[in-house]
Amino acid sequence: MIRTLLWLIGGLLLGGIIHIATILALPLLAEETAWSRVSTFEAKNRMVVLDAMTQGAPNPLHLDPELSYGLCQIDLSDGPAYLNGVLPDAFWSVAVYDQNGIVIYSTTNRDGIGQTVDMGVFNPAQTRLLAQQEIDITEGLLIVEAASNDLFVLVRLSAPHAAMRARFEAELSEISCGPRA
Repeated sequence: MIRTLLWLIGGLLLGGIIHIATILALPLLAEETAWSRVSTFEAKNRMVVLDAMTQGAPNPLHLDPELSYGLCQIDLSDGPAYLNGVLPDAFWSVAVYDQNGIVIYSTTNRDGIGQTVDMGVFNPAQTRLLAQQEIDITEGLLIVEAASNDLFVLVRLSAPHAAMRARFEAELSEISCGPRA
């Protein structure tokens, strides 16, 4: 009886370990990831305004069709990346994502920073150089530290009226993104 009970407990433990290992390994085996979907937009070091999402059309990033989006991929191994520009006077948000599609930083115009976006994204080594004042930055720069080098930035704009959407997207396209020249 005890021997059977031990075998049963052992089988349950082994089954649990195999189950958990399988669940944790599946994302590593996925062929289509957030990074691969973002890479199709060819937005390396430049802001790309995404086409408006329409009902029934493919929406690979699962974006809200009521908002306008700007996307930029950055590689911090080339040096710090900067996001600069002025966004329209309406609700907007900026989020920095890692390769896995996990938000590492997010802010909105409701955080008291106004309509101007002035953000620097640094990896840990660059942050140390920044602390040692070996990297020059402008006053008021919002500093974001990222653990990895491959990131993407998504800017969301909410136009109060559909007629304003084109103007908002034109302003969004003027945002600079990437390393400083």
